Amino acid sequence: MITLTDTAAVKVQELLSAEGAEDLALRVAVRPGGCSGFSYEMFFDGDIAADDEQAQYGDAVKVVVDPASAQLLQGATLDYKDGLDQSGFSITNPNATRTCGCGQSFS
Repeated sequence: MITLTDTAAVKVQELLSAEGAEDLALRVAVRPGGCSGFSYEMFFDGDIAADDEQAQYGDAVKVVVDPASAQLLQGATLDYKDGLDQSGFSITNPNATRTCGCGQSFS
């Protein structure tokens, strides 16, 4: 299961509040595609399957991952940076042996 840093959890909470969608979960998934084989996908989701893995961060942030993606995200970390040289969410995944130049896909 992927882990959220404190800064990522705070940003997800801000986005949920801005959307007025505190009842939704952040779904993190791995899909086939991208220039290296797999790509990450993140979106707010209210449809949680019985076999989804779930984690709670603080009082309001729930993260869900489908079983197939969970295998590829084991030990991964989702972080959020807001700086001059880097801005946005990024995933550090110890299971990725190779990433593409844009950082959006891995194998």
